[in-house]
Amino acid sequence: MTLKVYNSLSGEKEIFKTLEDKKVKIYSCGPTVYDYFHIGNARAFMVPDIIKRYLTYKGYDVLHVMNFTDIDDKMINRANEEGISVQELANRFITAFFEDIERLNIRKADIYPKATEHIDDMIEMVNRLVEDGFAYESNGDVYFRVSKFSEYGKLSKKNLDDLVAGARVEVSDKKENPVDFVLWKASKDGEPSWESPWGAGRPGWHIECSAMSKRYLGEEFDIHTGGVDLTFPHHENEIAQSEACCDHKVVNYWLHNGYINIDGEKMSKSLGNFFTTREILNKYPAEVVRLFLISNHYRSPINFSDQELDNSAKSLNKLENTVNKIDSLLALEVVAGDLSGAELLSVYQEKKEKLIEAMDDDFNTALAIGVLHELAKEVNRFVNNPTFELTAEVKVSLEKIKGLFDNFAKDVLGILVEKKEGNNDLVDPLISLLLDVREKSRQNKSYQLADEIRDRLDELGIEVKDTPQGAEWSLK
Repeated sequence: MTLKVYNSLSGEKEIFKTLEDKKVKIYSCGPTVYDYFHIGNARAFMVPDIIKRYLTYKGYDVLHVMNFTDIDDKMINRANEEGISVQELANRFITAFFEDIERLNIRKADIYPKATEHIDDMIEMVNRLVEDGFAYESNGDVYFRVSKFSEYGKLSKKNLDDLVAGARVEVSDKKENPVDFVLWKASKDGEPSWESPWGAGRPGWHIECSAMSKRYLGEEFDIHTGGVDLTFPHHENEIAQSEACCDHKVVNYWLHNGYINIDGEKMSKSLGNFFTTREILNKYPAEVVRLFLISNHYRSPINFSDQELDNSAKSLNKLENTVNKIDSLLALEVVAGDLSGAELLSVYQEKKEKLIEAMDDDFNTALAIGVLHELAKEVNRFVNNPTFELTAEVKVSLEKIKGLFDNFAKDVLGILVEKKEGNNDLVDPLISLLLDVREKSRQNKSYQLADEIRDRLDELGIEVKDTPQGAEWSLK
């Protein structure tokens, strides 16, 4: 099967081909660390995690870089409000960032460069652009000369003439052209600054990603990810800077994730309609939030609501119950019998192919989750049949299916996690003990006690079902 990815640059799905055999280099736009990141940002951090996990499953060696923007106007303003340094503010929210992505089961990038630690790299790139005529200095600021880069707009599909007239373009009498964008800003009183050939100042936002991706991934790499809101101007400007500096294409595949919407409007801090990931994680289990974030294809928008999170909780519960049931069966001794595992083996092979097909289709997590539920349904139908026997052949098939859940639900999608040690370790044995007492009560015809145990568990949110293999429980 062939992996295809949707390239925002071409506007089409393309066969994925790496620059180096079985090696993938990925750059992702990371957070501006002046606050806790909101749930919309979380999706932008989740997408490269899924991509890395699946590419690793496919046998690729992945190098992933995600930056921290630790100097910009928002950071300066908040640090001044709190009476602390910009660095103190950055350190606080970088720590918070790592805490929150760990809870979401997002694996860390290999490198997290900070903008303030790569000023020399940015100055070097800006200087090169000035020397080659792609940039110019104006009263201590340095601007990129957009008119000299003939392919400007190729990512966002925006027309240069329309941009000149557009209200979104920052107007300045320092610019040769309204669409030119800043590479270096002259310092203002009280702001952090660095010395440069154009005087004291600090870098513009766009240049940092071009400089840091070049530093760690080279002049050409495979994948660049980020939210669709970054397509213009940020990523458009990245392309202009990087390709003007290197004189060739730098990024092979641009992958952009869709918005998270509230009441049909995109979630953003500027609109004030956002929830921080930390707030949501304090209300819902992290694995439920993770499932919600990948429940749609990454390019499609997601509508945020408590109902959607509740639906994700129910969806996850069904998968967990099936995996727990398989684990319970695999812990039992096999019996002598004639029941063949061929049917289960056929289900395993069919669903494995469908899972790979889904993820090969531009990392279609929504489709993959649907296939996992199909697999769970087939397993439950088979093992709940009154004629079910745990023969050696059946057990081998169940082991293969458990491996499929491990590979995709646990390793690739990251929605099934090992429960951490703690008081929760008592839950399983305590409920099992109650179910044993209930079963003995039924055998002794003490049906009132058996029913009371079931009803009290139901009040606690624990549903008990009687199956041919004995009583099973699940969280409602």
